[in-house]
Amino acid sequence: MAQNQIASDASLRNSSEHRFSTWDGTELFYRVWEPQSPSRQALVLLHRGHEHSGRFQDFVDRLDLGDFWIFAWDARGHGHSPGERGYAPSFGSIVRDLDRFVSHLGECYDVPTENIAIVANSIGAVVASTWVHDYAPPIRGMVLATPAFRVKLYVPLAVPGLRVLHRVKPKSFVKSYVKPAMLTHDADMIREIAEDPLISDSIAVNILLEMHDASTRILDDASAIQTPTLVLSAGSDWVVKQSAQRRFFEGLSSQTKEMVEYQAFSHAVLHELERARPIAKIREFIVNLYERPSTLPSLLRADADGAAKRAADRLREPLSPFSPRGMYYRATKLVLKTVGRLSQGIRVGWRTGFNSGESLDHVYRNQAVGTTPLGRLVDRIYLNSPGWSGVRQRRRQLEELLEHAIQQTHAQGRSIRLLDVAAGPGRYVLDVATRFKELEISAVLRDQNPDALNIGRQLASERNLSNITFEVGDAFDEQTLATIQPRPTIAIASGLYELFSDNTTVAASLNGIGQAIENDGYLIYTNQPWHPQLELIARALIGMDGEPWIMRCRTQLELDQLVAAAGFQKIEMLIDDQGIFTVSLARRIPRS
Repeated sequence: MAQNQIASDASLRNSSEHRFSTWDGTELFYRVWEPQSPSRQALVLLHRGHEHSGRFQDFVDRLDLGDFWIFAWDARGHGHSPGERGYAPSFGSIVRDLDRFVSHLGECYDVPTENIAIVANSIGAVVASTWVHDYAPPIRGMVLATPAFRVKLYVPLAVPGLRVLHRVKPKSFVKSYVKPAMLTHDADMIREIAEDPLISDSIAVNILLEMHDASTRILDDASAIQTPTLVLSAGSDWVVKQSAQRRFFEGLSSQTKEMVEYQAFSHAVLHELERARPIAKIREFIVNLYERPSTLPSLLRADADGAAKRAADRLREPLSPFSPRGMYYRATKLVLKTVGRLSQGIRVGWRTGFNSGESLDHVYRNQAVGTTPLGRLVDRIYLNSPGWSGVRQRRRQLEELLEHAIQQTHAQGRSIRLLDVAAGPGRYVLDVATRFKELEISAVLRDQNPDALNIGRQLASERNLSNITFEVGDAFDEQTLATIQPRPTIAIASGLYELFSDNTTVAASLNGIGQAIENDGYLIYTNQPWHPQLELIARALIGMDGEPWIMRCRTQLELDQLVAAAGFQKIEMLIDDQGIFTVSLARRIPRS
């Protein structure tokens, strides 16, 4: 058989065309290749930039996996999906589309997430790896073909220039320099790409920049990924850098991982002359994945040993006062303790800890306050820092999921009883309760800080909310939480677990909530899987205990496993644009 000949006529499969409604109501197009016999195993294919799902027909035929469902979508702004060509509101919105697509497959085709594997090319591979990193889905594995973690931009200072263009003209586009002949040596494929009316060479600047920033985060934190992974690299790639692919691969914590380089191949390895070679490798990898049960390592004790633990330990090590970093952070702390005190936010941080409820309340209000105009300027700079911007987006996403949980609980004919185990003043709960006054919501807002609770009582009074109880309480007291009456139908743990590195403590809190909440009740919880300023915070700021504020970032998989151990199943998740904070919604699995 010639190397490029398709395995057999029996492997040829026709696709059907469908649409699904993604998270913002946009109807996205996708194709389905049905299995030859009943199956609950599936592959999801993600195309590279500028392409579309119809270009996978040759790949599907050659893969010859007739006992799998195969799904391929057209990302928004591509192929038959709507939107300006090459544009999306954000890179994160594309990642969220993928999360919604996989949920759709479970709902409509009865394919569980743990039976899904991803095959993704170029930009699609960055989407897939970002989704796996941020959302921690329990998929079977992923194949990343020439992932575009670093695009080769041949113009000097291209990224800074694009940032300037984006600031001047937020919705702007650039034409791709990539010509079909740079993608493959196959003359027929080159002609097909050039003549395909569904392929556009435009891409939005915001997507290029946000993909670059997401890739930076994923490369820095690849150790958070435990998913079995195969990386395919092209030795003659004019489009993306192999060095970034190797860095990603070396950082993976996956117990099953493999990287294969095809020396003479160009970027589009799935459309190259000798594409039978990488396709055979993909087939072998996928078949091996499904020959054994789907398993991920337990991270319940990752607080004792893991990449994040080692990173936090390094932050506890003192720097030489004469080293450049030591001098920089000492100077930064001095400025914050002197000029910084003109800012109300920084002043509150030094008085109560930068992670206190009072400090967060100032961040939520997002009103620059300070002594003198200089103080207000410093406060605005402080409030606009990446972490605090993420906190405010976290609050909006928290309210979004809380509103969803309230609506679902009401639709089920159940009473809406809220419990927030570390509410601070509870501003976001009170705002949501105000919007749903007609539903007679009751809430118990607990916190260890009486002053924060007093602020909450005043806010509740101003909103004429009478069915709100404020209690001093320990969010980690399992026995007290377990006996709260009446039993809540929705519980919230926001901005809490990310402040404590010990998993035993967090597990006690979750176990208490799990015992208290009604069957099929909801839990909303937040996490901080990554932060761009961990060292600055550790070297220059203090926490509520007056000690350096040293954070251990939990991977999303780690926290999700702790939540699952307490009897919950995650059903939805949101993440901010910078990838710092997540907000998740879980359902209490009925007790047997």
